[in-house]
Amino acid sequence: MMAPAFEQAAQQLEPGMRLAKVNTEEAQALAARFNIRSIPTLALFMNGREVARQPGAMGAADIVRWARSQRV
Repeated sequence: MMAPAFEQAAQQLEPGMRLAKVNTEEAQALAARFNIRSIPTLALFMNGREVARQPGAMGAADIVRWARSQRV
């Protein structure tokens, strides 16, 4: 459901930010490691450290706005 918005946001945020999707059904250990409890969940990392998290579906403009507002 959120895939098209995610792809649009990725195009707008490159090259300053890289977006990646993880299938938590296939990568259950990774989901557990990062304590992902709801799908979708957006997590923002800087230098390998999580700095922000947002659960729930969002449109492309909301994803871009959220990601840019988290920049330190």
